[in-house]
Amino acid sequence: MKYRLLGHSGLRVSQLCLGTMTFGAAGIGAGIEEDRRVFETFAGAGGNFIDTANMYAGGESERILADLIAKDRAHFVLATKYSHSMRAEDPNFGGNHRKNLVQALEASLARLKTDYLDLFWVHSWDSTIDPAVLMRALDDQVRLGKVLHIGISNAPAWVIADCNRIAIERGWTPFTAIQPLYNLGQRWIETEHLPLS
Repeated sequence: MKYRLLGHSGLRVSQLCLGTMTFGAAGIGAGIEEDRRVFETFAGAGGNFIDTANMYAGGESERILADLIAKDRAHFVLATKYSHSMRAEDPNFGGNHRKNLVQALEASLARLKTDYLDLFWVHSWDSTIDPAVLMRALDDQVRLGKVLHIGISNAPAWVIADCNRIAIERGWTPFTAIQPLYNLGQRWIETEHLPLS
């Protein structure tokens, strides 16, 4: 396995990241034995970078990962995301705002059975929050030691640039990584996101 630096964090991550959206039998997922085989194959090949989200399989993905990494949590670079609603009937259990950020982070830490995340992603930009408010809320979690690095997924390049400018100007934690949608049919990141990176 080859390793790369994650942005300018100094953190070394495996070139391949294990995405665990399909961990957990709920929805589109697989059963625990298949999840374990996938994880063990990845880890056996030298993989150390694992990505999940609070909403994957209703939180089951995070619970499964907790057991899989328990023997050597410190070895793995663990990332999870927040933003999408975990309670459809409650308007404050979704979005980028501080209340959802804090309650989602605390719930993820409990499901993952860890005191900190190596990388905490904003899952989707919802355009309802001032970038300065978001960056301050994320920086607070870094200062508390619950999050080491922050990233953003599914956001316009101008939002990412604005958020990082605000954070850097104010001495707060900027985004270390971005995770945009990219495939043969959706190559729009090539014009702005790749140069931004």
